[in-house]
Amino acid sequence: MPLTPDDKPQTHPQSVPQLQVQDQAQLADPWVQHQAQLADPWLQHQAQDHCQIQAQHTQPLTHSHSTSCTLISSKTGLTEGVKDHYEEEAEASTYEAGRTDESFLIHKPATRAKLEARVDSLQGTNPGQPSGLLFRDGKKRIDYILVYKKSSPLVEKRVTFERNLRAEGLMLEKEPSLTNTDIMFVKIHAPWDTLCKYAEQMNIRMPFRCRQIKSWLPRNPMKLDKEALPDLEEADCYTAPFSRARMHHFTINNRHTFFSNSTRSRIVHHVLQRTKYEDGKSKMGINRLLGNGTYEAAFPPHEGGYKSRHPIKTHGAQNHRHLLYERWARWGMWYKYQPLDLIRRYFGEKIGLYFAWLGWYTGMLIPAALVGLLVFLYGFLTMDTSQVSKEICEANTTIMCPMCEENCNTWKLSDSCVYAKVTHLFDNGGTVFFAIFMAIWATVFLEFWKRRRAELTYDWDLIDWEEEEENLRPQFEAKYSRVERVNPISGKPEPFQPFTDKLSRLMVSVSGIFFMMSLVLTAVFAVVVFRLIAMEKFASFDWEFVKKNWQFATSGTGVCINFMIIMSLNVVYEKVAYLLTNLEHPRTESEWENSFALKMFLFQFVNLNSSTFYIAFFLGRFAGRPGKYNKLFNRWRLEECHPSGCLIDLCLQMGVIMVLKQIWNNFMELGYPLLQNWWSRRKIKQTEREERTRGGQNVEIKVQLPQWDIDWNLQPMNAHGLVDEYLEMVLQFGFTTIFVAAFPLAPLLALLNNIIEIRLDAYKFVTQWRRPMPARATDIGIWYGILEGIGVLAVITNAFVIAITSDYIPRFVYAFRYGPCVDKEYHHEKCLRGYMNSSLSVFDMGERLNVSEESRYCRYRDYRASPWSPVPYDFTLQFWHVLAARLAFIIVFEHLVFGIKSFIAYLIPDMPKSLCDRMRREKYLMQEMMYEAELEHLQKERKKNGRRYHHEWP
Repeated sequence: MPLTPDDKPQTHPQSVPQLQVQDQAQLADPWVQHQAQLADPWLQHQAQDHCQIQAQHTQPLTHSHSTSCTLISSKTGLTEGVKDHYEEEAEASTYEAGRTDESFLIHKPATRAKLEARVDSLQGTNPGQPSGLLFRDGKKRIDYILVYKKSSPLVEKRVTFERNLRAEGLMLEKEPSLTNTDIMFVKIHAPWDTLCKYAEQMNIRMPFRCRQIKSWLPRNPMKLDKEALPDLEEADCYTAPFSRARMHHFTINNRHTFFSNSTRSRIVHHVLQRTKYEDGKSKMGINRLLGNGTYEAAFPPHEGGYKSRHPIKTHGAQNHRHLLYERWARWGMWYKYQPLDLIRRYFGEKIGLYFAWLGWYTGMLIPAALVGLLVFLYGFLTMDTSQVSKEICEANTTIMCPMCEENCNTWKLSDSCVYAKVTHLFDNGGTVFFAIFMAIWATVFLEFWKRRRAELTYDWDLIDWEEEEENLRPQFEAKYSRVERVNPISGKPEPFQPFTDKLSRLMVSVSGIFFMMSLVLTAVFAVVVFRLIAMEKFASFDWEFVKKNWQFATSGTGVCINFMIIMSLNVVYEKVAYLLTNLEHPRTESEWENSFALKMFLFQFVNLNSSTFYIAFFLGRFAGRPGKYNKLFNRWRLEECHPSGCLIDLCLQMGVIMVLKQIWNNFMELGYPLLQNWWSRRKIKQTEREERTRGGQNVEIKVQLPQWDIDWNLQPMNAHGLVDEYLEMVLQFGFTTIFVAAFPLAPLLALLNNIIEIRLDAYKFVTQWRRPMPARATDIGIWYGILEGIGVLAVITNAFVIAITSDYIPRFVYAFRYGPCVDKEYHHEKCLRGYMNSSLSVFDMGERLNVSEESRYCRYRDYRASPWSPVPYDFTLQFWHVLAARLAFIIVFEHLVFGIKSFIAYLIPDMPKSLCDRMRREKYLMQEMMYEAELEHLQKERKKNGRRYHHEWP
């Protein structure tokens, strides 16, 4: 039906009369009549929206002349839908009417009466463009997608929000889903004027003048070929904050590509966050609408598919997503450097910094893994020649005391020959050197990451970027809306949290953290009790193999049970951390994320390492001696160390947990999203089959879904952003450095895992997840402070592991004080001759067990006097010498390593001198180029206006 003159949409006050004539001419356009007659699904849904709003209010809507609200038979509802759609197109025309470039003109969409015709219009409007990335006119690019349900009752908020978005300069177009009849998509396009206005407000830096960079370095096989990557403008151009007044200074070759897709999406997201949906200073922002269910999702669309039927070498990349998949996410690229500039361009600086840090961490693991492997190989090569191992393997006559109270017999020391050789793999002369090396490595890694971050922030134009004042969280505003104070930055009144309330909530949160940590300690205590019970059972087992290797069996089963407890508690900790963080009511989203990240790290760090700390520092320290063993609950005898030491138990604990946890994390990161996406595709196909069966269609119609429908069926990015990604790597960093003296292969396992992790994350971001919002950041946030804390803790724990857990100090004291080489000038393996006999004490079993005279004495690991001494079973002088040496080593090691770390940190500046010179040089050249460009522009203006031409500055 034709629109009446009264229904003419109002133009902007600044519109010229010529534009109004053009609008009036378009009112009688046959296209509008044809759209009304076709009853397009989009128009039907617009009528539904108006009907729902009318039902919610007692008064009818403006321009409504009928109380009936039927979808097709009622003329009023359809007229309102056509009118709303026309107003959308009219607003778009007012923004673009002043353009002389034909590429900016608005083209009317083609009519679509059937599903196939509508799909053809989506795919065939502009064959040169990827499917689903443009409006129906084939011209305007889709910068953002909003998703809502037609059945949602919050229609008024959505209509008001979308009307305000159009008033802000954005252009909207709606499209029903092809896979779900209840889903509607709102496509958003930002015109050139809107992009320029908000780019100036957001102080976005854009290309100013390009510079030529010539590289004389030879080709590196680990780097990607330059011809395989697109020519990124930002990489080789000076940049400056965008200004509409000085637009002629910037390099604008094409208005369509001047603002990248990520920049356009960031600008639209900026508008979405600041647009009101109700009257009120806090009733604004897409985040609140997502929280209350007005919209189901909001995301920027992917730039098309990530696969192509044609090879990329011959036909090139279809889009940046396809290029990222081929040159980054595929397994064949595992040895290549990451295309960080392209990652940053597609996903934003925040995600780009994560992958830059992950790549830097993985590269720095290479020397650590090599040194750790050399230490392990040294232990392997000297395993048979080790004096301690040889003495244990040859001790056929040394009778050891029973390992349990019941059903256990004495055993020969030579039975633990294999155990002693395996222990030497990890407890040898290179242990101290490797611990010092890893402490220095952690410092070098963090210091050089500062330099690398400075280079990235310079290359990505983040040096002068400062984060905007964040909006308050809706929960914070709702809780403290009654108390206000003036924000010192914005100067506007905002809700305020009193100090007493903040302190009380913080105390409750801290109490919750300590309670959950006590729960971890309770779980560790349960594992300890299990080990005590299993020790007795395995030591008295009927199977000779298990009975002979009861310590391996006890440690292995204990580690597996501990791993299951760790993974179970992790699920609980995430929910508890979420509740405690919400209880604190953080002011902004960044404060919420930092608080949540810190809690998750504390929970999982304690959960992952508590049992390891027990094995390293408490296992076997309080077991007692034969005849006077300490028992738990006066029932279970405490576990004691093997004659070769407790280090092998710590090594087994770290190895099993590290390998199993990495396998589980990789499955959850990739396998779980793959299963979810497969299930979504299966449900879509099942729904299509049901609809065809219901409609009597036997012919299967293959319809290529538009990009917004494909993205909607992908998995959203984690609700906590990059917290889970950073948390996994930071915990691995702690596992690699804190107990590395006990497990030198930890850096190698971390390196192999990270090589896989980079490609898994890349594949997940490119193929399995919706495109995240391109966000900006200058560093990795709170995680850097956590990494520094782990580095300090690593020095302390490694000092205690070497001094207490390892046998390095007892062997050292014996070699220099009690061995055969005391009065000689050389010290080597032969100087440890007799060490095992010196480290074993004697116990008399004759009085208690009534055994024969030949077997009444057994040996046990300790420094105690013999039964026939004046003070039986008292500590010997060697015990006190070893204890003093342990304490002295801890003090010397910590002071030495901390001194080296501080000296290295002082020597390495946070920013390279060459980068400082480049920044100063660029600032100078920018001033010169802006002066020359402004002079050239003014001279052209004078020449154009017929004024006299001067060479000097006007």
